[in-house]
Amino acid sequence: QVQLVESGGGLVQPGGSLRLSCAASGLTSDYGAIGWIRQAPGGKREGVSSISITDHSTYYADSVKGRFTISRDDAKNTTYLHLSSLKPEDTAVYYCAAGKNLIMSSIRTPRLYDCWGQGTQVTVSS
Repeated sequence: QVQLVESGGGLVQPGGSLRLSCAASGLTSDYGAIGWIRQAPGGKREGVSSISITDHSTYYADSVKGRFTISRDDAKNTTYLHLSSLKPEDTAVYYCAAGKNLIMSSIRTPRLYDCWGQGTQVTVSS
């Protein structure tokens, strides 16, 4: 059974940084992508970034490009999302998710990811 557990969220001031972690267990070899998706209050889900488990290729949404960095530690089966230069509009619940047979830009369609964590809250406010 696949399990994804996010951590690292919190309250941060505008311009600050956070690192989110996603620890995975039970992933079978047909899972090839880990993605980060966020949902602001009253908003729809937005795919933020994704990384390939096999070759670590990455994808970023335009809204976060240059500010967020996704990375992966294969030995720990953990995927990270480093958030920097945070803005109030980055406030959301951040979910990590695992998907099968996906290209990295598929994160633009979050429903294609079939296993999700419980989410971690990121609040950017002064």
